[in-house]
Amino acid sequence: MRVKRLVSLGVALLSATGFIVFAPTAGAAGPRPAFQLPFPCNQAWHGNSSNSSAHRAWEIDFNRGSTADADLGDTVVAAAAGKVVISAHQGSANGYGNLVKIDHGGGWSTYYAHLRVRSVGLNAQVSRGQKIGEVGNTSKPGNAISPHLHYEVRTTDAAYPANIQKAVFNGVTFGYPDQTVTSRNCGGSANPYEAAEVCGSGFGVIDSAALGSAATVYLLWNGSTSQNCTVTIKNTSVGSATAVSAYLEVQGASRVTDSGNFEYYAGPVRAAAPGKCVKWGGSAGSTRYDSPFEHCS
Repeated sequence: MRVKRLVSLGVALLSATGFIVFAPTAGAAGPRPAFQLPFPCNQAWHGNSSNSSAHRAWEIDFNRGSTADADLGDTVVAAAAGKVVISAHQGSANGYGNLVKIDHGGGWSTYYAHLRVRSVGLNAQVSRGQKIGEVGNTSKPGNAISPHLHYEVRTTDAAYPANIQKAVFNGVTFGYPDQTVTSRNCGGSANPYEAAEVCGSGFGVIDSAALGSAATVYLLWNGSTSQNCTVTIKNTSVGSATAVSAYLEVQGASRVTDSGNFEYYAGPVRAAAPGKCVKWGGSAGSTRYDSPFEHCS
């Protein structure tokens, strides 16, 4: 299911553990954004989900240094593009200390806790790979913790702690309970979604067309289901509702179009096309692309 814009807001409640729990309103999350490790490109970090008694589900604590304080001040970056909805020291309320929370749209958000400093303010729009803070050991008064990054991925489709999701980096699920991962967070993007994530499991890009600088329309194929999929991914005005569309027409069948004022993408438009040619395309504002019948399976 696609969520065109985030429509549910969390309510802060103090749990028995002392952590703030964000109890979301009901609503299924959209496609998972293309998350990367929250550290600069090519850095290797060891993550562990079981060292802390405060963990409730799939949270990860990250370190890479050989001593307790080795990581203090290391750069933390956004795992995907989005909007900063929390940038604050949580004071005595909970153990997060300096916390940045990023809303990635579609019901997905990430948490970055215990930061030494926060490099982004409330309501800032951030790109994937942009610095948002530094590794630290801030917490509530009386908590003596060594420097590390506490990282979480949450959705709006369940109550805490079931809304904490397994972390996925560069398309691969983290190897719980612990694993060393090398960052592929090597290039910023204003849009947290990629075509394959929007179309779903098994789809791969086979063609694309630029709609000026505003967006790119993609054609994807799933060989196991003999389906095509089109999606238009925005490159500008990301997070603001603007006119975009995507369509798919299987030879001999009616054209199917998804169009409207969307924040991140139009589509996905899927159709089975075994042994058939397809027309595909889309638009962003007044710029559009229309293919001939091609990619005959």
